[in-house]
Amino acid sequence: MKFIRILSAITAGVALACVSSGAAAEAAYPCSTVKLVSPYPPGGTTDILARLVQPGLAKELGTTVIVENRAGASSNIGTEHVATSAPDGCTLLLGNNTGVAINRNLYTLRVDPVKGLAPVGAVASVPLVLYVHGSVQAGSLDELIALVKKNPGKYSYASGGSGSPQHLMGELLKLEKGLDIVHIPYKGQGPAMQDVVAGQVQMAFETTTVIAPQLTSGRIRALATTGAARSKNMPQVPTMKELGMPSFVTENWYGVFAQAKTPPALVHRLNAALDKVLESSEVRAKLEQMGSGDVNGSPEQFTKFIARELPLWETVVKRSGAKVD
Repeated sequence: MKFIRILSAITAGVALACVSSGAAAEAAYPCSTVKLVSPYPPGGTTDILARLVQPGLAKELGTTVIVENRAGASSNIGTEHVATSAPDGCTLLLGNNTGVAINRNLYTLRVDPVKGLAPVGAVASVPLVLYVHGSVQAGSLDELIALVKKNPGKYSYASGGSGSPQHLMGELLKLEKGLDIVHIPYKGQGPAMQDVVAGQVQMAFETTTVIAPQLTSGRIRALATTGAARSKNMPQVPTMKELGMPSFVTENWYGVFAQAKTPPALVHRLNAALDKVLESSEVRAKLEQMGSGDVNGSPEQFTKFIARELPLWETVVKRSGAKVD
């Protein structure tokens, strides 16, 4: 009997240790609330993607996740906020190539995003669409170029802010085709698109994510996309490469970032949660509707991808001659 009691005690101890070990492995996320910062106003692609992944992240992390809009300075305000936050995984960024790879070539920043942020994982990558208001008498890219050349200074294009890919593509179009078009920067792509749809501005570049639903209204017309191949959600629209402009092959990419000194274990935990969100059938279907490719990957893969993107966008900024307006 004594031997049995001892054996039972040992067994109970082992079981308790296993439970404790399991509990440690499944420890609660260290934040009661996680802020997922969108550095733009509501309505643009970044904000849409932040709100798309927010419910899934909350479920996978087992904590509250809220989207916080910190707009301004072409996403620099929100990006800097996360880069200077505590490295505890409680403040994250839904960032893009504008704030992470482009603005460092245009602005004097207090914190270099590449050094101040830890890439967690990519979320989406979508091409841009060159579109015009329905009143513009141009049904193709060639017709638009000819129209603008006949009316120098009469036409303008909108962007979500100086340094955005939409701005850079507009400046590159001006440079390559010798066009006189006025750039009108907005505080985010949402407000920029609203004014083009309303006819206050004649044209703009925008992501397939937010422009596709607007095309059915008849108030705007898509002329070309910047993808290497035609977009899955608007296959009827030719690429600019097809139309003889190979330098216009680019996509807007988006991802989740933490503060640079966030412990690697926590970054990988966030990445695992994000991967599960992106693998869900509902999110996958919505990303496909937006024209996004499959971009899942580890923090290390995302970091290497960004490193390859840095010189590409530096070249585009220099070639386009873009300046902060």
